[in-house]
Amino acid sequence: PIEKLVKLGREFRIPVMDDLGSGCLINLEKFGIYGEPTVQEVTGQGADIVTFSGDKLLGGPQAGIIVGREKLIQKIQKNPMLRAMRIDKMTFAALEATFMQYLDEEKAIRDIPTLRMLTEPQDVIRKRAKRILTPLNKAVSGHAAIELLPDQSRAGGGSLPETDFPTYAVSVKPLNLSVNALEKKLRLGNPPVIARIKEEALLIDARTVQDREIKELVNCVISAFS
Repeated sequence: PIEKLVKLGREFRIPVMDDLGSGCLINLEKFGIYGEPTVQEVTGQGADIVTFSGDKLLGGPQAGIIVGREKLIQKIQKNPMLRAMRIDKMTFAALEATFMQYLDEEKAIRDIPTLRMLTEPQDVIRKRAKRILTPLNKAVSGHAAIELLPDQSRAGGGSLPETDFPTYAVSVKPLNLSVNALEKKLRLGNPPVIARIKEEALLIDARTVQDREIKELVNCVISAFS
C-alpha cells in the first residue's frame, strides 16, 4: 500500500513516486466500477510525485502528466530532458479543454467519450444496439444472420484490466463470405469500422458507438456486403 511506502520514505527522507497510469479523476465506485484509485486519493495519501496519462481514463489527448510537491516539480522543470519531451500547444489546448469538463462532474461523464462509455446504463446500450440492428436486418438479411446479443466490454489500454462491463452487441454472421474477410473490409473502409470476431460472427459493441455514428456505421456494414 502507498501509505506504507510514504511512511518509509519519510523515515529515510526519500521521495515516494506513484505511477498511477490511468489518471482517473472521478470515483467510479458509484457506477459499480471498483479497484481504480483516483489521482486525488493517491496524492492525499502522501505520495510526493504522481504520474498518469492524459488519455486512458482521463479521456484527453495522449500525454504524460506529473503532479506533486512544488520543490520536486521545480527540480523536474529544470531537467534538460524536459525540453526534449515537452508537449506541443495543440496537446496543451486539448488537455485544458478536457480538464474544464471536470469542473462539472455530470458534464464530464456525459461529454467525455471514455467516461460516457464506461458508465452508460445497459438499457441505453440495448436501445442503441436495436437501432443498429433494425436497418441492418432489412438491408443485409439475405447476406448475413443479424442478431442482438448480451456481451462483455473491456476498457482496454491497460485501464481496469480485470473488469468486464456488461453490454449489448450486434452480431453479424456472414453467409456468403468469411467473417475474416468482412472484418478486413470494415477495418480498411472509409471510415474504418473496428469490430471483433467471436464464434464465426462479427460483433459490434453498441457501448462504443455514439448515437450520431449509427447511420454511418450501418452504411459501412451494408457497403461491405456489396
